[in-house]
Amino acid sequence: MRLADFIQQNTGRILEEWEEFGTGLLPAARNLGSRTLRDHAPQILQAVAKDISTAQTSDTQSEKSMGRHPKVLDSSETAAQTHALMRARDGFNINQMVAEYRALRASVLRLWLGDCYPDSPNLDDMIRFNEAIDQAVAESVRLFDAQVEQARNLLLGMLGHDMRSPLQTILATASYLAALNAGEKVSEAAGRLIRSGVSMNSLLEDLCDFNRTRLGLGINVIPDEVDLTDVVADVVEQLRAAHPDRGIDLQILGNVKGVWDGGRLQQVITNLVLNALRYGAPDKSVCVIVTGDDAEIRLEVRNSGPAIDRLTLERIFDPLWRGPDQTNRHSAGLGLGLYIASEIAKAHHGSIKARSDQAETSFEVRLPRPL
Repeated sequence: MRLADFIQQNTGRILEEWEEFGTGLLPAARNLGSRTLRDHAPQILQAVAKDISTAQTSDTQSEKSMGRHPKVLDSSETAAQTHALMRARDGFNINQMVAEYRALRASVLRLWLGDCYPDSPNLDDMIRFNEAIDQAVAESVRLFDAQVEQARNLLLGMLGHDMRSPLQTILATASYLAALNAGEKVSEAAGRLIRSGVSMNSLLEDLCDFNRTRLGLGINVIPDEVDLTDVVADVVEQLRAAHPDRGIDLQILGNVKGVWDGGRLQQVITNLVLNALRYGAPDKSVCVIVTGDDAEIRLEVRNSGPAIDRLTLERIFDPLWRGPDQTNRHSAGLGLGLYIASEIAKAHHGSIKARSDQAETSFEVRLPRPL
């Protein structure tokens, strides 16, 4: 029997095995009934059977096997895409959804081969079936990934919005306690609250900025006339106070006045210096150098310490990623600081690069002067 006919005539048997496999995909499937577990499997099978029995060129078959088959006309969503949407909403992860397709592929071929015996199966049908399943997997994975991304962006946006108010209340209360002069213990406790609140606020700002970039909005900058001598000096003084046991040197060379977003550039310097303090040699000073000429300004942060390996250096500005030598130590932070710094540089039409050797590690931001 040809495979398309077999699928049409044995859909019930195939769906029983699909459902049986789905019940083991825990915890998502624990409370799902038969109808939900089968979901759009009947429509997927019908689409596969129709695909197998439809004449196609070799180019079309090749594209389909790589998940690039053209979308069906007058169809806003395929069965495979709808299946992915429902599985994402039911709490399945992407590995579980793909496992369903692997089980479906195995079930159909096993049942069909058993039905064909002792005759030989049609090999072209088998090839076409695998191509159709590959196309369905690609459609499901693409939509599942988009659904998860949308949910993550929504969560980050809600988190950023809902945490601001209580965090500001904590900081205001801590500042009030610090100003009371109610004794050394109260002042120390208030200081700890303020430092922790500032750290939490920095993480929150990074999350909000990250969310904007993932939504395609980019980092918001508001350029104005600034003197980077004041901007950078203010950051360095704050970090010196927060890290009294570490040296932070500052050099200002040339004309560093211009039109940039001073607050955002403070964020860049803060992220770069904190990174240098975290991973640099503790007995060596971090050096901040700001240089200005007629065409651009350069913000550079240098530190001594172990060299960053080449593979880590290639990915160092990727979001939510840490190098192998950064995973087990200094776990504070989300791995967003360098990514945010690079996005702020881009928002100013500038660039950022990193270099590292046994002598020192350097991060340099170059920002063109607005024409």
